[in-house]
Amino acid sequence: MFALLYVTHPDEQTAKALSQRLLEEKLVACANIFPIQSAYWWQGAVQSEGEWVSILKTTLEAHPRVEQRLLEMHPYDTPCIIKIELSANAAYEQWIRESVNV
Repeated sequence: MFALLYVTHPDEQTAKALSQRLLEEKLVACANIFPIQSAYWWQGAVQSEGEWVSILKTTLEAHPRVEQRLLEMHPYDTPCIIKIELSANAAYEQWIRESVNV
């Protein structure tokens, strides 16, 4: 088992910078970054705008530290940080464990 974190960002630069920082700190093994269109409620009104998503792969043990770092660095008042616990082939999960240093 490992953790996949789905995180939204205001722009590509922010998504890349936060992902790079987490990689350098060896808190995540991998980050996938891509653009999305989001529609959501915020401050009493429906908003619609472009955002960027990072999908971060890390160990279950490292998840609390990754979330803490994201909350410290993220520009949103209420960032979307969704954790999904899942499994993959044994070699891939081993690579994640070896890549994360927590």
